Amino acid sequence: MRSLREALGMYATGVAVVTTALEDGCRAGVTVNSFTSVSLDPPLVLWCLSKRAPSVALFLRAGRFVVNVLAAGQGELSRRFATPAEDKFAGVATRSAAGGLPVLEGTLAGFACRTVTVHEGGDHLIFVGAVEQFDRAGGEPLVFHSGRYLERAAG
Repeated sequence: MRSLREALGMYATGVAVVTTALEDGCRAGVTVNSFTSVSLDPPLVLWCLSKRAPSVALFLRAGRFVVNVLAAGQGELSRRFATPAEDKFAGVATRSAAGGLPVLEGTLAGFACRTVTVHEGGDHLIFVGAVEQFDRAGGEPLVFHSGRYLERAAG
């Protein structure tokens, strides 16, 4: 299993934090590198979440999420949302998207989505979302390769 994980790690990916919230104010966020576009017409994206993630029930109940694409220099933000904590949002600058979804400040792009479907995928769930709102600031991405962050894209 470890050698498979190392081989998969040879594929460099961007890093995103997916966030959600319920109407009662309960929020969740997780770091992912599984984000990708699916379709432009209609605008669909997907990301994957471990079935063992503490926040899986909240993401399923919320039915909405925001994909926050991280910028170079946001490795600490990625680590924060990748690590279990009582309140991952403590001290993190956010603003609200439609429906009160938390959007992280200072990211390269954000995609507010409505969950269209959730598929079983081995030990993960695959969330497909319809993009309802998006923004982009541009800049250099945070890149993950071979088990570590590359703070600058090769160029």
